[in-house]
Amino acid sequence: MILQEQIIEEIKQIPNDKLVEIYDLIHCWRLGLTKEKHSRKLPIKQRPVGLSKGKFQVPASFFEPLPDNILDSFEGK
Repeated sequence: MILQEQIIEEIKQIPNDKLVEIYDLIHCWRLGLTKEKHSRKLPIKQRPVGLSKGKFQVPASFFEPLPDNILDSFEGK
């Protein structure tokens, strides 16, 4: 049995509710391969450091603690 057939047989054994996760994994992996193939052809052009210096300032409120209801949602409460 060739490897593709073995993989297909394994996939047939996976419960339907888990197939979405498998599909997402395969799709993500294939996208990575596609990006690698294209990235080899295109040279990467680095942006200069400090390109937007002085154009944006992080407000002080950014560093304040988040409200409890938002923290709870991150923790699944």
